Amino acid sequence: MTGLEVGETTALVLLAAHIVLGFVATVLVSANRRPSAAIAWVLTIVFIPFLGALAYLLVGRSRLPRARREKQAEVNELVLARTAGLSLVSHGDEWPSWLHSVVALNRNLGALPMVGGNTAELIDDYEGSLRAMTAAIDGATESVHVEFYILVLDDATRPFFEALARAVARGVEVRVLSDHLAGFLQSNRRETQAFLRGAGIPWQGMLPLRPLRGQWQRPDLRNHRKIVVVDGAVGFTGSQNLIDSSYLKPKNVKRGLHWHEVMVRLTGPVVRELDAVFVTDWYSETDELLPLDTAPVVLPVPAPAPVSPGVPGASDGLVDAQVLPSGPAFENENNLKLFAALIHKAERRVSITSPYFVPEESVLLAIVTAASRGLAVELFVSEIGDQALVHHAQRSYYEALLRAGVRIYLYRPPTVLHSKHFTVDEEVAVIGSSNMDIRSFSLNLEVSVLVHGRTFVDRMRAIEDSYRAESTLLTLDAWLARPVRGKVWDSLARLTSSLQ
Repeated sequence: MTGLEVGETTALVLLAAHIVLGFVATVLVSANRRPSAAIAWVLTIVFIPFLGALAYLLVGRSRLPRARREKQAEVNELVLARTAGLSLVSHGDEWPSWLHSVVALNRNLGALPMVGGNTAELIDDYEGSLRAMTAAIDGATESVHVEFYILVLDDATRPFFEALARAVARGVEVRVLSDHLAGFLQSNRRETQAFLRGAGIPWQGMLPLRPLRGQWQRPDLRNHRKIVVVDGAVGFTGSQNLIDSSYLKPKNVKRGLHWHEVMVRLTGPVVRELDAVFVTDWYSETDELLPLDTAPVVLPVPAPAPVSPGVPGASDGLVDAQVLPSGPAFENENNLKLFAALIHKAERRVSITSPYFVPEESVLLAIVTAASRGLAVELFVSEIGDQALVHHAQRSYYEALLRAGVRIYLYRPPTVLHSKHFTVDEEVAVIGSSNMDIRSFSLNLEVSVLVHGRTFVDRMRAIEDSYRAESTLLTLDAWLARPVRGKVWDSLARLTSSLQ
């Protein structure tokens, strides 16, 4: 056989392998996947055959290993058994008629009920939030559960860590979780872990990537939750990581950047539902299943107070609240379904705050439809972004939103608006760790809290008003007139958003 014939044979074999690879990829990738994501992956594999296939093997599957999903299902069954009838301990007669179906959706997806008798205090001050969590830990008598995506010992967070050490010293059971990869990428990781070890604080990295120990999953499946629970009675969650507001990055410090966050301090029955999320994650990482609180829930009797006509819950300031965990440990995209349902149910107004806004098709359609229905729809995002690819992908959606009538507010630098919450009409809000982007819907473990309460929403509206005062209103004409270079980068970045 001549060299030419060998070359032709090799080319035919490679072509056949390419065709077979493309066919196999089409079948395997398309199974139970959105068409847009499937097409993006198939094109990647076809046009970059071997590197594309390798990329798919590394980051193409968006479910955690079966053992972890089975642990989630096991705890769900325990929670459902523990909370039977607990949904009756709420004020359903005060809800908008459409909220009942949303609450049922959340219960079916996340196993946790809507419960009443809670207080919910919003904290939109970065240092103030750290002080509030530290004070709660200093008051602990039984247990402290801490879970953060990023957990770093630095000058800003040192009082928090020292409070944990004091709690351990007085006999309080303290447990700490943080994301393994996010911590590995922090420059202070050794100092952080040394402090925890020295203080005798049990710590576990979440979703560790240690192939030689059999600990492996898709690398960008991360635990993005932020949770602090003290004595099962006081809880915190929201958008804030446990780190300095500059995130300790030299380029952020040089530019004077700092992050703006919103956390919520909770008391009441909902705290034990928040703790159930921590218990699940602790079980997933350590195989230790902590006991769930099974004490009966009794709603407090509100103190007499003037009632504003037509304002539910105005007499006591208490709220009904429901925790919704989500992520690749579940079979459904829980937060995606909640967000889309709420936007579709809205009757007058929707205000969304999300630092990373790369919406899945159903959420984008819900937002555009809401604006087209005549609702007042607004979106608060940062004018600048700390992640270039995500920021450009986010910008690619602005034109469709503006044409539909959505008002987009760009929060001015040097502050990066990192808060994650939205409000619906006058009585319903969601706050938590979840961005309104495909990553938070499909790849990250997140936690959200659905809240019903006029006074709570009024407070959140006041925070939204403060954003508006610090933002620039984006207009369609100004957006269409942006430089061509920006338009090109926005369009290219958008193509990557479906590679899930």
